[in-house]
Amino acid sequence: MRKRVKNTTNLQNKRRMLVFLFCFFLVTLGLVIRLGFIQIIDGEEYKKQAMESWARDITISAKRGTIYDARGKKLGVSVNSNTVTCFPADVKKGDPASNENTESESGRSGGLLTMILKKMNNSMFDSDKSGTAGSIPANSKTPEETAKILSEILEIDYETVLEKITSNSSYVVLKKWITDEQAQKIREQELSGINVVEDNKRVYPYGHFAPYILGFTNVDQDGLYGVEATYNDYLTGIPGRAVFNKDAHGRELPFGYNEYYEPQDGEGVVLTLDEVIQHYAESAASKVLKDYNAKRATIIVMDPNNGDILAMTSKPDYDPNNPKEAIDEETKQEWSSMTDEEVQKAWFDTWRNPAVNDIYEPGSTFKLLTTSIALEENKANLNSTYYCDGYVRQIPGQTIKCWRYYRPHGQQTLSEAIQNSCNDALAQIGLDIGKDLFYKYLKSFGLGEKSNIMLNGEASGLVKNPANMKDVDVVTQAFGQGVALTPIQLTTAVSAIVNGGNLMQPRIVKQLVDEDGNIKRNFEPVVRRRVISEETSKIMLSIMKDAAEAGTKQAYRPGYRIGGKSGTAQKVIDGRYAEGKFISSFIGTSPIDDPRAVAIVLVDEPDASIGYYGSTVTGPVAADLLENIMKYYDVEPVYNEEELSKVESQSVQVPDLLGLTIAEATDKLIKSGLECNIDIEVDANSIVKAQFPKAGEKVAKNSMVTVVIN
Repeated sequence: MRKRVKNTTNLQNKRRMLVFLFCFFLVTLGLVIRLGFIQIIDGEEYKKQAMESWARDITISAKRGTIYDARGKKLGVSVNSNTVTCFPADVKKGDPASNENTESESGRSGGLLTMILKKMNNSMFDSDKSGTAGSIPANSKTPEETAKILSEILEIDYETVLEKITSNSSYVVLKKWITDEQAQKIREQELSGINVVEDNKRVYPYGHFAPYILGFTNVDQDGLYGVEATYNDYLTGIPGRAVFNKDAHGRELPFGYNEYYEPQDGEGVVLTLDEVIQHYAESAASKVLKDYNAKRATIIVMDPNNGDILAMTSKPDYDPNNPKEAIDEETKQEWSSMTDEEVQKAWFDTWRNPAVNDIYEPGSTFKLLTTSIALEENKANLNSTYYCDGYVRQIPGQTIKCWRYYRPHGQQTLSEAIQNSCNDALAQIGLDIGKDLFYKYLKSFGLGEKSNIMLNGEASGLVKNPANMKDVDVVTQAFGQGVALTPIQLTTAVSAIVNGGNLMQPRIVKQLVDEDGNIKRNFEPVVRRRVISEETSKIMLSIMKDAAEAGTKQAYRPGYRIGGKSGTAQKVIDGRYAEGKFISSFIGTSPIDDPRAVAIVLVDEPDASIGYYGSTVTGPVAADLLENIMKYYDVEPVYNEEELSKVESQSVQVPDLLGLTIAEATDKLIKSGLECNIDIEVDANSIVKAQFPKAGEKVAKNSMVTVVIN
């Protein structure tokens, strides 16, 4: 009996052991499988998480590319500035023992973080004054003391600073672009965890100059408007990184992993804009805005042969260095009484580019398009005649007046009808073309679609579909009513008329370059399509010359063969014509026998008590602008005998201004009967480096001479 009991007990123990071993085997197998899964399947992910927990990763901003004008002048640059950063984990509570330990660790590490950060900009830290980056100085202060010191130096709210330097973030930016004086004060304080690093700040050297082309950036150096936005990917470059190991307290490990990845600077952008022509345009816009107490003045200058934008301005504008700052005291006071939402809307209204974003009814300048269509389709020729009795009588039940209904134009040729800007004649031409053909050509001229200029928020304009048009719509459209377009659309359309018939895509950037000026990419001119024939183009140039010299007489400039057309359109507000509010305009080209520039000038709401007709408000402005551009291009004036004798009796020789101070140059010009064209604030001792026209050239009395300083 006893023996049987013993055998049974041994058997049970063996079974228990086998079960235990089996369970142990299963657990071990499970652990092995799990470990293998972790190491093989999820290994990379866990490794990544571990590295992230051990490492500090600092993004190093790439230097933004420079923006140049067509001749290499820098219009937008990135300059070195100071930024205050913080590693919250290194902001200690002033424990001496902790300080000693940290100093010892820092000494063993050899300042690896310092080495990395100094590689970022060679002088990110001043080691003689600020100690070793990443170390804790012997006079470490509490977070409260640190916040108090920083808030006073940086002029930031104390609570805001304290919240940032005690946050759970591994790395924070306290303030960007501080002054050198502020940077020096912070370095002298030797605050633990606080570093002054070099950063890039975007600067526009000319201030209020071409802001609607250049645009501006935000604090993170991202382009928001203009070329800064549309070419942001090229300008931005590729950021670099500084990576180093840290302990559980966020301190740099003495012999940890450290790596530095060099940032790749952004590419430079070369504009088609010419700084000198832009200055001409800006001066002209500012003057006409003031002379006619207008709401706004807009000017575009384009090379019709390749679509290059030589100048684009609209006044009033803004300073891209401080885009949220009111342009004058009156605007500043107006904004001060607004809500935050209203101020923000006012900013957006200020930043929008009227030359590209705003549509308007063109009025009589549109007659150039109507005439070119009629010539191209043989609906009219230079021998065609039209009779004006003051009223458009082709539409039964409609009373449409010619602008000079009180003294009708009578019998007139096609060219004379354009000189007279006769609505009666253009109404007949429009009906001869017909709505379907009219629509086809307007679309071909680029109306009702974007021109694809590389600037923000371009509008498409409005062109009526033939299915929705009546004869009265065709008539009014023929002389520039009932159709809406942008200034850039009309400029490209008229450029097609004068360049032989090709509709060009407006070009604002022609090249990308590296920091040494080597060309990385060319943006070639783009012909969108042919609109009219060369023969029609030549006839239109002749008509435009007659319109400028005999029609808009104020646009006549002896020798410079200017052709163009003025326009006066009643302004449309909320879908209705606003009583007493007009848009005065002129679009023209020069020289008429070989067009090199097309210029459009628009004045929005000129003071009607002073004048509002396009022929008197904008005609002279456009003519002066085109004349100055032709002189800048060294285009020789061609005079007839009468013009030559008159010009010689009223001309003066341009003096040599090179090497003179701006004050001396201005005095010399005044004594010669000339004016100095410079609209930026300069020091009286600034030296003249170039001038246009050049010394020795003969110009009319009271002409402007443009000077270029240092």
